[in-house]
Amino acid sequence: MALSPFHLAIPVYDLATCRAFYGETFGLSEGRSSAQWVDFDFYGHQLVIHEHPKTATQDSAHTNPVDGHDVPVPHFGIVLSWEEWEALAERLKSFGTQFVIEPYVRFKGQVGEQATMFLLDPCGNALEFKAFKDMSQLFAK
Repeated sequence: MALSPFHLAIPVYDLATCRAFYGETFGLSEGRSSAQWVDFDFYGHQLVIHEHPKTATQDSAHTNPVDGHDVPVPHFGIVLSWEEWEALAERLKSFGTQFVIEPYVRFKGQVGEQATMFLLDPCGNALEFKAFKDMSQLFAK
């Protein structure tokens, strides 16, 4: 199934720091930009960071319990192949990333078993990166 790229615009209160974070830490290619926003190629999707005053969720994230962990809400991310996920986890560790939830496999032996990790960007936006060894489990009940 071919997917259409999504567009996601998020608020950041420190554009320069987040520009470096997404560009250097993740190695994302930069697209168009201005003094107030920057486009990134987020694994084939369009992520735009927009300069904006700090939001309540960036200051103090809400969480919901999932598989024994406190998952930050809201969050966004991408589903990668297992190999891409492992490589990203190693890359993030090499940059000294502080994880909200360290890379691990959740729902082991259950429907929806997946590798996942959560982290915050420098402005407190929560990101999740996950992978399935069996992609048919993505929407399984």
